[in-house]
Amino acid sequence: MINPSILRAEALTKEVSSPEGTLTIVADVSLEIAAGESAAIVGPSGSGKSTLIGLLAGLDLPTAGRVWLNGAELTALDEDGRALTRAGQVGFLFQSFELIQALTALENVMLPLELSGAPRASERARAELDRVGLAERGRHYPRQLSGGEQQRVALARALVAAPALLFADEPTGNLDTRTGAQIIDLLFELNAARGVTLVLVTHDERIAARCGRVLRLDAGRLSGAGLDAG
Repeated sequence: MINPSILRAEALTKEVSSPEGTLTIVADVSLEIAAGESAAIVGPSGSGKSTLIGLLAGLDLPTAGRVWLNGAELTALDEDGRALTRAGQVGFLFQSFELIQALTALENVMLPLELSGAPRASERARAELDRVGLAERGRHYPRQLSGGEQQRVALARALVAAPALLFADEPTGNLDTRTGAQIIDLLFELNAARGVTLVLVTHDERIAARCGRVLRLDAGRLSGAGLDAG
């Protein structure tokens, strides 16, 4: 049985102004991602991968086109409405970790729960740190952690609210090969064990090949079966 789609985009286009005129970063992209699926977005540097994932997540608005998350049209909402729709449904993992330096690892993981007023924030954050192998590092600050440990904290933070969808934008870009492989293994374990839908931007074809589907961007245009969510 084919799972229902959790994410759908229709004719997404993103244009920006430059001294040379209007630049098209993403051009007429349509795609559909099924619940529980793993999909990689690949392409050369400058092909629009990070811009596309920002549009799909509702972090940015397209010049034209529409995006739906679990049936809610993100592109019809204002910034607060998009944030509210994402809350509890979407997690993010970035190349640069994006941890708050003044907070401990535990406090960083607790933050999404505290912002939403969720109960048992400390207990749930400790459990998530334990799942990524950092149960003993909760009182450490980011500067006291290795790059791999910081990315594990970022992953725990992304997952603490039990999102249905996880966006990962080059999550191994600042990590050595061995540590990066461990993070990728964790992502696919979560996809398999929890059914978390994974949308992964990567330049590594070996990582992309582990996904159920590969979406290729070239000069902002999608090639391949972007609409095939089966």
